[in-house]
Amino acid sequence: MTASVSVSEKKQFVRWFLQSYKMKRRECIWILNYMLSNEELLDKTHFVEEAHFCPRAMVMSSTESKDIPFRFYKGNLMTADAEKSFHDLRLNPEEDLYVQLNFPNRPPAPLYISVLEENPYMPQDAAITEQDRLLAEQVLSESMTAFQEETLLKQIDEALDVNDRERFFELSALLQTVKAMKKTESE
Repeated sequence: MTASVSVSEKKQFVRWFLQSYKMKRRECIWILNYMLSNEELLDKTHFVEEAHFCPRAMVMSSTESKDIPFRFYKGNLMTADAEKSFHDLRLNPEEDLYVQLNFPNRPPAPLYISVLEENPYMPQDAAITEQDRLLAEQVLSESMTAFQEETLLKQIDEALDVNDRERFFELSALLQTVKAMKKTESE
């Protein structure tokens, strides 16, 4: 993440973003285009993650995102009214604005990485993101599947040791089901 991003880099990113994604709310397109035309505002704009922690922030989502379409935060106030936020941008271009754009960015786009800044208002204990949570769930699921497979393999060995054909076939079928589910989840 970059500490200081030039206005030209931000313009290049916003243009790319507008060409690459459709927004959930058309007002977001107007706001981003207004930013392109106002260098003072763009200079004070910072692209961050978890913008809702910032004193003056805007969150916008593309149609491909599952996140909220639009939110504007100022102090302790929050609104989904894009017109009110637009008026605030026009009246206060000298104030820092923190913008979070929600869009599919895996792998991260180089232009996005070039403008992404560290969020100075991010609480230390809020470092666990939705992505971290999903990754933890995936690791847990894979661990449980591996444990199930290992347990079934031991039980299959025991069934073979005691010559229990019926139990062997039953456990083998269960093992194949677990492996098929594992394969489906990884695709």
